[in-house]
Amino acid sequence: MHPVKKFFLYVILLATLVTTLYFTFVYYVPYSEGVRSGELIKISKKGYVIKTWEGEISQGISGAQVFQFSIMDNHPTVIDSLKKLQGNFVKVEYLERYRTFFWWGDTRYFVTKVEKESSPYFRE
Repeated sequence: MHPVKKFFLYVILLATLVTTLYFTFVYYVPYSEGVRSGELIKISKKGYVIKTWEGEISQGISGAQVFQFSIMDNHPTVIDSLKKLQGNFVKVEYLERYRTFFWWGDTRYFVTKVEKESSPYFRE
């Protein structure tokens, strides 16, 4: 094999390896994990070409504190639960990633679990 072809082959292999390692790191190594609660005020699928699930939780009485999050398509039960709980108080577990990609969602916060919570303002 010609040395120039060999060099380009190594460059392509190295670029592929680095890209694979980068995506693996971003997907499997979360920056943080946590729980938030509040009133679920929005759940929608949006985007021009690639649609992603996005949501918002109001964490204050006036809506001044809003937690924005995304849900990956591989969590259909979470998406269905959020749709059913629209307008209710919920507690969500989430992962914060180092970064996101346009096909994952708009935010770095990805909800992995949701539970209904009783309202702090009204007796249910």
